[in-house]
Amino acid sequence: MNEVDWKHRPEGGGRGPIRLIGLIARRGGRSVARACLYPITAYFFFMRGSERRASRDYLQRVLGRPVRSWDIARHIHTFAATILDRVFLLAGRQHLFDIRTEGTEQLLETIDQGRGVLLFGSHLGSFDALRALSRQRPDLKLRVLLDRSHNEAITELLAELDPALAAGIIDAGQDGPSIALAIQQALQEGAMVSLLVDRVRPGDAAVRVPLLGGEAPFPVAPWLLASVLKAPVMLVFGLYRGGNRYDLHFESFAQAVDIPRANRSEALATLIQRYVCRLEHHLHGAPYNWFNFYDFWQSEIPSSPPAERAAGERGDTGAGQRR
Repeated sequence: MNEVDWKHRPEGGGRGPIRLIGLIARRGGRSVARACLYPITAYFFFMRGSERRASRDYLQRVLGRPVRSWDIARHIHTFAATILDRVFLLAGRQHLFDIRTEGTEQLLETIDQGRGVLLFGSHLGSFDALRALSRQRPDLKLRVLLDRSHNEAITELLAELDPALAAGIIDAGQDGPSIALAIQQALQEGAMVSLLVDRVRPGDAAVRVPLLGGEAPFPVAPWLLASVLKAPVMLVFGLYRGGNRYDLHFESFAQAVDIPRANRSEALATLIQRYVCRLEHHLHGAPYNWFNFYDFWQSEIPSSPPAERAAGERGDTGAGQRR
């Protein structure tokens, strides 16, 4: 298997261990469950060589120094901790966490005007920290774009914990037009629609921009979708700070994304570079929160095709992002 093809990487541990940790979390509590993170970290460190190598490559870039085995183990442990915390966050137990929010004023102001918002996130930290907003505003509607077929064991467990959120998932496994229509309807209902926009599916159009000293591919489909829907776009970063602490940052990106047909390629590159600059800023502030455990700076993924063949021209957004 090609290490850069993240979509076809097998789930670590399988259904049995994942459901077991979920059971321990619900029956024994967070403290007991966190003790299980050490053998889980050891399993991934010793048994999953591809993930270990990807972690070393990324950490070398972001830390700017020789990477020790301890750094890689810490990276894996941080990922496992956020996955565990999803159990509690989606079960409505936000009181267990110290979640500090920043930049929510403009988000809530837009929602209060009856407009939906596109929330562009990444595999940096925990997207589930968004659940903290329900404590401030129980009336907020959150729709998540998620591929139900990827990481099925985790998806099934989380569906048990929060049936309402699961029922509102927009399945990223659909065709592009169906995804776009579902997102448009959610926005018209004044919902927040969250997408992860840092990962390219094999075969999808991408633009390469500088990131941590190299050029990395980023998908163009989410930006084409935003341009078509003309909805406000905000960036969101839910950073895990250790223990029970999360920092949830919202940043206004655009009231409406405009991609002129005349210079579509340049406009896309400029938009994505703006986003990646903010992503890199937060990577330096929380280096162990990056959870793309594959060769992110891969050379096999092609750059974006000419404008006339881009996804937006075909009416196929391809906006589905996998977690």
